[in-house]
Amino acid sequence: MTAFRTRGHPAATAAVAAMVRGHMPHAILLVGPRGIGKTTLATDIAAGLLCTDPDPAARPCGRCRGCRLVASGGHADVHRLDPEGAGRQVVIGGPGSSARGVRDLILEFALTPVEGGARVAIVTAADRMNEDAQAALLKTLEEPAAGVTLILCADVEDPILPTIRSRSARILLGPVATRDIETLLTEAGTADPPLAARLARIAGGRPGMAMAWARRPEVLVMREQLSRTILDLTEARPAERLAAMRSALPVAAAVADVADVADDPGMTTGNVKRRGRGPTLAVSSADGGDEDDGTAAAPARASAAQRRRSVEAIVTVWTDVARDLAVVGRGLASSARDIGLLDESRRLAERLDPDAVVAFLDRLGRATTLLAGNVSPELVLDDLVLTWPRPTTGL
Repeated sequence: MTAFRTRGHPAATAAVAAMVRGHMPHAILLVGPRGIGKTTLATDIAAGLLCTDPDPAARPCGRCRGCRLVASGGHADVHRLDPEGAGRQVVIGGPGSSARGVRDLILEFALTPVEGGARVAIVTAADRMNEDAQAALLKTLEEPAAGVTLILCADVEDPILPTIRSRSARILLGPVATRDIETLLTEAGTADPPLAARLARIAGGRPGMAMAWARRPEVLVMREQLSRTILDLTEARPAERLAAMRSALPVAAAVADVADVADDPGMTTGNVKRRGRGPTLAVSSADGGDEDDGTAAAPARASAAQRRRSVEAIVTVWTDVARDLAVVGRGLASSARDIGLLDESRRLAERLDPDAVVAFLDRLGRATTLLAGNVSPELVLDDLVLTWPRPTTGL
């Protein structure tokens, strides 16, 4: 028996186990939504390659020095590359660059393994590699170094060059069953059964997201607050909508912090390296507005990276809210994810044009693409705020 930490992906873990026992490709592309478990599976692959158990069928064993070092994030032969900067990109990097990038990985590949075994590189957001970074990486894949395995984790694969994809073994990770996520949460002791059931539904098949919420219950309350703000926007005038979402940015920043660790259920907020973060967003009063005239205060001292992350979090929560409105409006309330907001969603869905909600879901999808392409997050957010459907009845 192997000691995979990955749960809910039997086909993927079986494929990885076969690779560990037999031939390991030079590059592996793991594709799936954020929080689905890509980084956890990448860590399992690294542990399998660096495990010292004499029986290949038992790797990773979870007990040897190699497995323990990989699990703790301290193995010298595992090199991790994360996105950096305002655009949260994976850059080319290298000597003279202020940001760590692909060239730094290439230089590390040339070194002798510290532990005397394989070397593993994990790119946690391969879909965020810019063109220069991808070109540098392609050269490495064309002439791979001996004993090196590159693991690319991507939410979507379209931004990755076809030539990189063609040189990588591709593993797709789909949604995990709700019951499996519940079991994961309860076995880990991070949530009691009722909370585990709720989180498993909200997570939408992403165990990493469910685990992240379970570890930060106070931010789960903030997520619900953000969802209610989005629901309330339908009744508001344009100026009120814009002011309300500006005031919600600090809440969204906290939600974004939780999402940063969602792709690896085995990680905690405390041991994740911070990347390109600016100071926390601030507003002038407790409710986010100016007490004299009721207008929203502008965010203070927020970096470009922080603003983008906050808007990305809003779009993610907004997508969940709109999805629930769409399924409830079609008479499928049992399929709603956030059962805590089911009554509010049901009342509002009765007054909204269901086709308009579905069209808005498409708009949210385009917003996600625009944010990944470095379009101004403020412009993206304002567009969503002003085009969010209004009730067609009861006005």
